[in-house]
Amino acid sequence: MKGHGGIMLVRAWVFMGVFMGVFAGLAMAGPVLADPAPLTVTLADPAWTGDKIPEGQQCRKFGGKSPMTPALKVEGLPAGTVEVLVEFNDEDYYDLSFGGGHGIIGFAAGPGTAVLPAVPGETWEMPPGVRIADENRATGSYATPGYLPPCSGGNDHRYFAVVKAIDGNEEVLAEGQVTIGRF
Repeated sequence: MKGHGGIMLVRAWVFMGVFMGVFAGLAMAGPVLADPAPLTVTLADPAWTGDKIPEGQQCRKFGGKSPMTPALKVEGLPAGTVEVLVEFNDEDYYDLSFGGGHGIIGFAAGPGTAVLPAVPGETWEMPPGVRIADENRATGSYATPGYLPPCSGGNDHRYFAVVKAIDGNEEVLAEGQVTIGRF
């Protein structure tokens, strides 16, 4: 049995090192946050069907006439909601396909259900209770202020919005998504 004590001691040290490493990693990671609750988001204007972008609601570069966002109905806003953020994206153009590539608009809202009004595109001017939380990321001749309406030139790109309920600490409480349509 000579020599086994050394092996046992090495095993104990290895186990202790692994245990301490895992424990330290968990302690540094902090609390695990739950996924945001789901929101139900629907298009609130019958002109917007989720299929084809309504005529005139594309960007001015491609013939838009006073383009606006679609009005949205958002259900399931949890307690603590103070704002709804809407991130507009183009699924088929990578640079604008995530994180509000076409802009992020904030609407003052509380818990329950909210109908978010249509707001103008390609401008900084917003009605009371609405703000440009982040402008679109378009560049070159596509660059405009605020929300950039669908602007693919009619190449059948798919547009969608991610809708988030935000609390007073700017934490996401709930999230949903809606298909806007193709242009």
